[in-house]
Amino acid sequence: MRLKNELPMDHHLATVYRWGAGLCGCILLVFGCLGFADALSPFGTSGDRIAGMTTNTTLSVVSLVVGLVLLVAAAVGGNVASTVNMVVGGSFLLSGFYHLFVLDRPANFLDFGMTNVMFSFAMGLLIVTFGMYGRVSSKLSHDNPYWRRRHPRQAAAESLARRRAATALPVGAERTAPPALPNTSSSGRGGDR
Repeated sequence: MRLKNELPMDHHLATVYRWGAGLCGCILLVFGCLGFADALSPFGTSGDRIAGMTTNTTLSVVSLVVGLVLLVAAAVGGNVASTVNMVVGGSFLLSGFYHLFVLDRPANFLDFGMTNVMFSFAMGLLIVTFGMYGRVSSKLSHDNPYWRRRHPRQAAAESLARRRAATALPVGAERTAPPALPNTSSSGRGGDR
């Protein structure tokens, strides 16, 4: 499936998507690298802590992979970065709900604690917000590419009106009054018979 790229190359939304994916990717990379630096066990649930959160090697690998995916999306930019942000952010939210229900159970193979769950919710909301920014709203501006995509007829009519207004008067030219037409009123016709 090919993503359609509605964004022009210099559109400000692309910058938001890139910075969001890059920032969140860097945070996850740092967390993953700190986990590897402590030489944690792969599926240990002993409560090893990194940056206030419990972790193990598997969680460090997942953090590194997701961080790299976000950084690649930031490098690509545009709709790819936006879509990846929404998918990854949604996955973080689902992970938070899953781990909330499996705390202190054997199914908690990533060794999540309550701080991890809260981090998962916060990071998920942050990433989803970056992905949906300027894309999901009922009050998008009419120059927004996503609004134009959803309302093609109105966007075409507005674009045509702008083109007509731009071509009606050359830049720098002043409007002059049209030449006066001869007087065609009935009083002017019947005077000299």
